[in-house]
Amino acid sequence: MAGPHPAVAALRAAVRPGLTTTTGPVLVACSGGADSVALAAALAFEAPRAGRRVGAVTVDHGLQPGSAEQAQRTAALLRSLRLDPVLVVPVTVGESGGPEGAARDARTAALRTAAADCGGTVALGHTLDDQAETVLLGLARGSGPRSVAGMVEHRPPFWRPLLGVRRMDTRAACAAQELPVWDDPWNADPAYTRVRLRTEVLPLLEEVLGGGVAPALARTAALLREDLDALDALAGEELDALVGPDGGLPAGPLAQLPAAVRRRVLRGWLLRAGVRDLQAVHLTAVDALLTRWRGQGQADLPGGTGVVRASGRLTLQRGTRPAAPSVVDPREEP
Repeated sequence: MAGPHPAVAALRAAVRPGLTTTTGPVLVACSGGADSVALAAALAFEAPRAGRRVGAVTVDHGLQPGSAEQAQRTAALLRSLRLDPVLVVPVTVGESGGPEGAARDARTAALRTAAADCGGTVALGHTLDDQAETVLLGLARGSGPRSVAGMVEHRPPFWRPLLGVRRMDTRAACAAQELPVWDDPWNADPAYTRVRLRTEVLPLLEEVLGGGVAPALARTAALLREDLDALDALAGEELDALVGPDGGLPAGPLAQLPAAVRRRVLRGWLLRAGVRDLQAVHLTAVDALLTRWRGQGQADLPGGTGVVRASGRLTLQRGTRPAAPSVVDPREEP
């Protein structure tokens, strides 16, 4: 007896390991596109065999004519795969971050709510090709190694089991199972940077470099993620050891740490204290209190907070801005 089509088998193999490591019900986030439909079909096949309940959620962004009808068609397809429950969630998309960013924020919030309501995991259909595009975007933005490390497979409540699967395989799997696929017109609109990466930049790189570019970018992301995770773990240990009963940090020992660890300690410290929207410029200003100390005043942070250095310690200030000391304490000299 012949087995499943190779693409179908690849999708099923991709989801199988995660069904033993995630917890609670699984909800497939499905737009009706090939990636998420193929993921839904694979989970519909494998989850019952693993003793897991699997449902689905489709988000109606309301940004295109007929979006509500398309969401209902997608829901009907998901129900035909015997997924339960199947949720259709309409959202209101704001304006912050441009059309792509605003739609992503609204969708993410809706999926988080769905995951919280069912106490489970949301499976996303991002593929190896999506990972390659994400790495290129991170490189272009110059926003640090974490952005170049791409997407992670499992960060609760989200699970991305297809990061090792090519986009062409998800489409082939849908064709082999005669599953209808909806091609979102936004995914072919060259007004969006990611579309041009997909249709122009990556094909050109493949041609110039002789192929294998997308897998190479995905491998690079995975290797970099291992290094970053190790650095984050070291920084967490240092933060636990250095933070004092007053919540402050000793400047001297902190300044002796390697820059990659030191900045992570500072970031973790500020995040623990509830400071949000941190950017590189903020961490640079706080780091200067350690590495370029000349008696300067507060390093300003988002939300009206700031960090000051006094008596050899960094402390977080809220809502006030102390004046810079007029005389440098000799003990504070670099």
